[in-house]
Amino acid sequence: MKLAPFYPIVPDIGWLERIVPLGVKLVQLRIKDAARADVVDQTRRALAVTRAHDCQLIVNDYWDVAIETGADFIHLGQEDLETADLGALRQAGVRFGVSTHDEAELAKALKVNPDYVALGPIYPTKLKVMPWAPQGLERLKLWRSKIGALPLVAIGGLMPDRADGVADAGANSLAVITDFVTAEDPIARVKEWLAWAAGR
Repeated sequence: MKLAPFYPIVPDIGWLERIVPLGVKLVQLRIKDAARADVVDQTRRALAVTRAHDCQLIVNDYWDVAIETGADFIHLGQEDLETADLGALRQAGVRFGVSTHDEAELAKALKVNPDYVALGPIYPTKLKVMPWAPQGLERLKLWRSKIGALPLVAIGGLMPDRADGVADAGANSLAVITDFVTAEDPIARVKEWLAWAAGR
């Protein structure tokens, strides 16, 4: 499978509705600390928006909501691998990507045959305090060599001026949150990312 080079992650449906119509082709809805009914509602709305704009929606964490709403892609953290029903996801035709931060986590991820592997944080990130040191481009190259043709997603501290280096190190897709969410003009920043992606 092929992932779009620019992979924005949004905290709610409001952000998704703002940026998907700009031409975003891959987006993750990462809702934190919400009631399940709200997650279901936002996911249904997100599916309507993304389908209308030929954009791939990836739901974060809520594997059961993905099945319930008919979403076809989910992102799982390492802790989610312990609780998600991978058999049920496969039966429902839901693809999934998995976060990794070290060699042990990569081995664990590869055992479940994910549709992509994510590595992060590549650079220091402001969004949350990470227990892992920045991975850097050399680690990204190592992951590329270990996973073969499997899509590789880079995340953490990514900005347009770092994008080519990250892609050249082997990342197929760059997951971005803080860079555009905290930008003075988020829409202009998303357009800058989309222009970069179009040139890859």
